[in-house]
Amino acid sequence: MKPRVSVVVPAYNNGEYIGATIESILNQTFADFELIVADHASTDDTVAVVERFAHDPRLTLVSTEAGGGARRNWNRVSQLATGEVIKLVCGDDLIHPRMLERQLAALDAGGERVKLVASQRDLVDARGKEFVRSRGLGHLEGQVGGAEALRATVRSGGNIFGEPACVMMRTEALEKAGWWQDLRYYIDAGSYAHVLVQGDMVALRESLASFRVSASQWSVRLMRQQAAEAAEFHRVAQSLAPDTITRGDVRLGDVRAELLAVQRRLAYLALGKRMKPLDD
Repeated sequence: MKPRVSVVVPAYNNGEYIGATIESILNQTFADFELIVADHASTDDTVAVVERFAHDPRLTLVSTEAGGGARRNWNRVSQLATGEVIKLVCGDDLIHPRMLERQLAALDAGGERVKLVASQRDLVDARGKEFVRSRGLGHLEGQVGGAEALRATVRSGGNIFGEPACVMMRTEALEKAGWWQDLRYYIDAGSYAHVLVQGDMVALRESLASFRVSASQWSVRLMRQQAAEAAEFHRVAQSLAPDTITRGDVRLGDVRAELLAVQRRLAYLALGKRMKPLDD
């Protein structure tokens, strides 16, 4: 019998954190799920850490050949999902114990029209210490039309829906969207966009995940890349919902994306050593 939910984890050199990630998934109050981890040719102990959980029948570990970037592994692991709904959790993030229970209840309450549920998340440093609580969703709350939700994220200049750990989608809707899109830094929001235009979303104003900020994100190049890719995402979003998202929305989003990139860089500088594990 197929599980109701598929939780998929694309892993690459996450040995430092993936044990905590898997524990957070296996400790859910909702139990009818499968967990699929796809290792993307890691060179650290990621596989060995995952294998410590091999006794749990819900866990399946597969390998993805090297190459193709994050999108290759995200699509590989997602396309193995057999559940009606899917949640992708990156190999260093955490989901809170009631995440699946609460998001699935919101999805069911909204009916077939709802294709995606997003919740807020906390930000934690490389050592797991929280430094921002309940971030995300902008002013969205409850069931919202997908195109309007997409307009809200464009105007914000960022991704108000959060990382994949914050989001649950109908697997059929993600497949119809063409799986994860080739938008690099905006691989998540760019993919949500193709799902959102299929129906509604539910904005669940509860913090149900923790997103880890670590040194792997630190570079001036990335800051500049984020703003450029935000602009690309805004134009993709407008093409998907031209009756809702205006050129003015896109221009506003582009300006705000530049400001957010600078703010993000300053935040990384302020975090300093907290961007690295204690044993570094």
